[in-house]
Amino acid sequence: MQENKPVLIVGLGNPGPEYENTRHNVGFMAIDAIVSADAVWNKEKNALTTRGEIDGHKVIFAKPQTFMNNSGESVLPLMTFYKIPLENLVVIHDDMDIKLGDKREKIGGTSAGHNGIKSIDALVGKDYRRIRIGIGHPRDFDSPMDTVDWVLGKFDKDQLKTIKAVIKTIRI
Repeated sequence: MQENKPVLIVGLGNPGPEYENTRHNVGFMAIDAIVSADAVWNKEKNALTTRGEIDGHKVIFAKPQTFMNNSGESVLPLMTFYKIPLENLVVIHDDMDIKLGDKREKIGGTSAGHNGIKSIDALVGKDYRRIRIGIGHPRDFDSPMDTVDWVLGKFDKDQLKTIKAVIKTIRI
């Protein structure tokens, strides 16, 4: 991380109340849990943004409003405007291939089929920090849902409790 530059922390999700508490919106949920409840959100560069500080680092938190598949169209303009180097980008997102409630982190790698990550990778590159929160796969729950319906589906009460607990373990 470049110490003299701000950090951009992006939570992926879809805008609108119909997507609240859906599996695909885990990134938004994480950002909301990290920032203070009285944060002032602004609309800029196709995202809702707010600012803060973590361990002495200036931080810009963002929730793209471009819908998941076009997340890069929000991330790139934010990075350009605030002169954020790739190593100061952190993206928090859902991962269907990770067990519900597990969390993994990595720098770079493939999108593993995640369209929000594909969009970001295509526009800014791949070598940024990713915090992946497991939402499980429908087969893990003997669900007949296809993967699109699964990621756009809402968590049940117990699953939501599990997700909120793993979000609390995120360290930036």
